[in-house]
Amino acid sequence: MAQAKPAAAPAGEEAAAPVPVEYRTIDRIAGPLLFVDQVANAAYGELVEIGLPDGSRRQGQVLDSRRGVAVVQVFGATMGMNVEATSVKFLGETVRLPVSDEMLGRVFDGLGQPRDGGPRIVSETRLEIVGNAINPYSREEPAEFIQTGLSAIDGMNTLVRGQKLPIFSAAGLPHNQVAAQIVRQAKLRDTSEGFAIVFAGMGITSEEANFFLREFESTGALEHTVVYLNLSSDPSMERIVTPRLALTAAEYLAYEKDLHILVVLTDMTNYCEALREVAAARDEVPGRRGYPGYMYTDLATIYERAGKIHGRKGSITQIPILTMPADDITHPIADLTGYITEGQTVTSRDLQRRGVYPPIDVSVSLSRLMNQGIGPGHTREDHRGVADQLFAAYAIGRDQRALSAIVGEESLSATDRLYLKFAERFEQEFVNQRPDEDRAIDETLDIGWRILADLPDAELKRIKPEFIAKYRAGARRT
Repeated sequence: MAQAKPAAAPAGEEAAAPVPVEYRTIDRIAGPLLFVDQVANAAYGELVEIGLPDGSRRQGQVLDSRRGVAVVQVFGATMGMNVEATSVKFLGETVRLPVSDEMLGRVFDGLGQPRDGGPRIVSETRLEIVGNAINPYSREEPAEFIQTGLSAIDGMNTLVRGQKLPIFSAAGLPHNQVAAQIVRQAKLRDTSEGFAIVFAGMGITSEEANFFLREFESTGALEHTVVYLNLSSDPSMERIVTPRLALTAAEYLAYEKDLHILVVLTDMTNYCEALREVAAARDEVPGRRGYPGYMYTDLATIYERAGKIHGRKGSITQIPILTMPADDITHPIADLTGYITEGQTVTSRDLQRRGVYPPIDVSVSLSRLMNQGIGPGHTREDHRGVADQLFAAYAIGRDQRALSAIVGEESLSATDRLYLKFAERFEQEFVNQRPDEDRAIDETLDIGWRILADLPDAELKRIKPEFIAKYRAGARRT
């Protein structure tokens, strides 16, 4: 059927805003995508309104446009659509998010609509959700410590303001509890500065969503948090939009309202599965393990929206969470995420079996910006040395644990047995803590000194002698 034509403006009068053009030229429907023929000038990201034969309406977005064919991504199921009776109206605008500081304390769905029973956000400021990565020239070097209250992160793989530090987890591990605890406890040491959280859940179950909301509400964290939830029962295509909504809200609060924002994104694996679904529907040549070849670029458009900008007071720090399929850290999602971000926090099934919470394996975790956020003026002067010594001693202790399983503990030397004991204490006293335990950085470092107290001074080769003299005696007394 021929497309509708916008009416021309009368002679002598200024042209009005273009009337949305409606088409009934759908060529085919493939999964979540509509392929619309004979479309002139459709723009990437342009919003569309889809009219179903039963009179209902759904939203969509232009994913691609070439040679007169527009590929429309539907936000919702395509059931009930057919090529003859379904219409597509191109609205001439991209997805925009109305933003204001009234977003704090609110819960929205994966498309930015209220799901807490509150009113919609009404604001003259509406921002495009497809933001831009920060210009490297405009970036300010991250240098301030963010305290999460978790010793395995604060002490060993410190989070720095403006950093992207993902959590690599796996099915069945308590990454949701860790994420909720970080949201509850994360803070700046300088409490005079404004701090807020933006949380986005993608493809999570109703049980998980209720868990997060209960945690945020019961602890009061919701008051300074903006929540976006895309459930597993919601259309998978929403997962493409949800993290971009969250980051747009974060950019407004950070760069317009001068707040320091921590963005928690979970689960990025579900996001990448939605990307793969779109790629398969478009008959694209698959890349590694069926994921699209442009997944690296797509993930970068999300991760690179974190940081600090010269001349702006606010900042955005990101903690993306992903579950590694089959516990494989070389899986494309984890692999590409590791290339783009500045380190990773890795959880361990072995530590979970030992009853350690959070089960963070510090030996394979890394924070590439740690040195910029620790030391005098940030945490404490002995932080770098204590962390290095804990890493080294724990590595030796794990080696002795593996050796003792073969030759027996009695075959180890006295020093080797000290390291074996240290590895156990490190896991049970330093890494392990209660889900409601919020440790200050000084407490974390003091625990480190306490478990190092069993080692002789000659073994503390990574800590400056003046720090040993200053802090070791107090640790032994405790």
